[in-house]
Amino acid sequence: MHIQIQLAQQNDLETILQLQKDCYMSEAMIYNDYEIQPLKQDLESLTKEFKSSAILKGEINGEIVGSIRGYADNGTAYIGKLIVKSDYQNKGIGKMLMDSIEQNFNYCNRFELYTGFKSQKNIYLYNKLGYKEFKQQTINNNLTLLYLDKINTSNRI
Repeated sequence: MHIQIQLAQQNDLETILQLQKDCYMSEAMIYNDYEIQPLKQDLESLTKEFKSSAILKGEINGEIVGSIRGYADNGTAYIGKLIVKSDYQNKGIGKMLMDSIEQNFNYCNRFELYTGFKSQKNIYLYNKLGYKEFKQQTINNNLTLLYLDKINTSNRI
């Protein structure tokens, strides 16, 4: 299985949006909330996001099986929406996408992301990659977001 990770093109957005909706259904089930932003996002807002951030795609034999996005602001890379098609999960693709987005923002001093407090697979992966929780934000009775960050040591001399 050879995965190719590269910047997504505008004509990939529809496929990435559908994959996002498929992947976030499991998160919606965990929190019993089907109104979460990733499920409600439309092509117009994703296209707008495409113009102001880096969206990477992971392809196997021409099929998009994963994606991640991020943007930089004031020395911090904000990373979000790591998704991997269910058939391809637990094969290292999420880690590869994370490594690639960090490389894309190698000039930043730190990386930041968030996930839900019940999303154990996500938390496990992020911790394994060196991310540490630095704050929590309660959204409602069912959802608390965990914010994690990591200092970028690869751009130090």
